[in-house]
Amino acid sequence: MSEEVDLFVIGAGSGGVRAARIASGYGARVMIAEEFRVGGTCVIRGCVPKKLLVYASRFHDEFEDAKGYGWTLQKPTFDWATLIGNKDKEIARLEAAYTSNLDRAKVKVVKSRAVLTDPHTVKLLATGETVRAKNVLIATGGWPSIGKDIEGREHVITSNEALHLTELPRRILIQGGGYIALEFATIFNGLGSDVTVVYRGDNILRGFDDDVRTHVRTELEKRGIKIVTKAIVEGIEKVDHGLCVQLSDHHQMVMADKVMFATGRRPNVKGIGLEAAGVALNDRGAIAVNEYSQTNVPHIYAVGDVTDRINLTPVAIREGHSFADTVFGGKPTKVDHTDVPTAVFTEPEVGVVGLTEAEAIERFPKVDIYKATFKPMKATLSGRDTRMLMKLVVDGITDRVLGCHIVGADAGEMIQTVGIAVKMKATKADFDATMALHTSRGITLVMLFLCGTAFARYAGHPHPMRIGLVMAALGTLLSLAVMALGG
Repeated sequence: MSEEVDLFVIGAGSGGVRAARIASGYGARVMIAEEFRVGGTCVIRGCVPKKLLVYASRFHDEFEDAKGYGWTLQKPTFDWATLIGNKDKEIARLEAAYTSNLDRAKVKVVKSRAVLTDPHTVKLLATGETVRAKNVLIATGGWPSIGKDIEGREHVITSNEALHLTELPRRILIQGGGYIALEFATIFNGLGSDVTVVYRGDNILRGFDDDVRTHVRTELEKRGIKIVTKAIVEGIEKVDHGLCVQLSDHHQMVMADKVMFATGRRPNVKGIGLEAAGVALNDRGAIAVNEYSQTNVPHIYAVGDVTDRINLTPVAIREGHSFADTVFGGKPTKVDHTDVPTAVFTEPEVGVVGLTEAEAIERFPKVDIYKATFKPMKATLSGRDTRMLMKLVVDGITDRVLGCHIVGADAGEMIQTVGIAVKMKATKADFDATMALHTSRGITLVMLFLCGTAFARYAGHPHPMRIGLVMAALGTLLSLAVMALGG
């Protein structure tokens, strides 16, 4: 006789684990199945190990920058094996913590691939056992997509394999222009590899604000990363001294020791029995869900990257929690997918929230844009050739802040705070009323708000009574900004 549960979760990533724990807290009998390692993409082969490698790569700049601040250092050396070994220990620790949290929540964990055989029955392939479930949650995440077959495809690695290389490649070619491609380009560049990025589009970071795309490309190229756009890899040949990579760009050839494809991820929907359960997919090949993460089969739900809504770990966690509140907590909860802050851990970092300039122009009759680029204060003594970008997108009629875009050190941390204000529909006047922290990069953001307000209102912007206040504060802020910017 098969075991019966109130909830069966397929996939123990961030979204599935959160849903399982919260549902169990409401008194549900919960079982979760994971065929690989508990923790999913983020913990095991995504944002956590990648961020550890990002931290490692940034020490290169810190060692160089220290000279300008009076430090004399011997030439540092780097050992890839040590980094990967320590990274693996940390991932193992996190996996154990995730498993322990599930155990404490009285969630039964099964190390097996789980396949739906009908809408209410799940088969565990490791044992052949079946489980009857009143409700099913699919949280199987995504998987790297390499794309069409090319000659020499067997030589291609993805981000999965990049995290487990036995040695640091001297030369690496990365195809792709999004988060993963550029973050790994930064990692390998910072650790000493010769990096070439190949992207089929006109410019990297498709979907981001155009000013951000241009600024990031300029900064990456300053660091020695070669970026080839309007091209794709057409073939790879193994030769005595490495891999010979054929590009579509006028038959250009690039030599590399490793070739990595970061050309997107696809929802992980194959081989889990969706057809047998009658679960429908959308036109992107993802599981189709409504605003409550419910599929076309009423008792089957899906959260996270497998739904291809916003493929970020915090979003999956929020979707998993909301699912549990809705189904087991008696609190129907929708997830708001608007104005979600995000960061790209390149060097320099990118932090964005809300609309791009182009998106705002499409949706609003009047849009005000405020933008500044400047040399960070730290770079004044280090001599590093880098600049920050801060950009604000504002509804020219209501004064509401529609979007904020930052490129520079700690952009990810800054955008989290700004994201709160944007989510609360704060106006630019609300930002203007906030005193700047001296000295910080944030003061420049505030200065930008104030300067923009002054000029906008001089040009006929609504709320003219505030002009006096803004202009009165402007002089003080400008003097502070001079020091903050190292001038």
